[in-house]
Amino acid sequence: MNQIKEVTPQEVENKLEENEEFTIIDVREDEEVAEGMIPGARHIKLGDIPQSVDQLPKDESYVMVCRSGRRSMNASEFMKEKGFSDVSNMEGGMLKWNGELVF
Repeated sequence: MNQIKEVTPQEVENKLEENEEFTIIDVREDEEVAEGMIPGARHIKLGDIPQSVDQLPKDESYVMVCRSGRRSMNASEFMKEKGFSDVSNMEGGMLKWNGELVF
């Protein structure tokens, strides 16, 4: 099994500041997302990932995010199994995010 690459919240913030091409997918539940999301993140609840991945381009770069990093790791592993090659998990999740939030 391919090892999922982990990125720190600081690395994600740097990628955003440098306008790198990647998509953040927030797999938290609606009530968690209501407390704030990373700017530009796309909200797809973990339970919706299996139906939603077919609409995502496999050749793009993704960073998966949840509250603590566990659910997003599960989503990352699922996407890898479905043929996505560039999937990273944000370690520590939103608990470790110190950057800007959008509501």
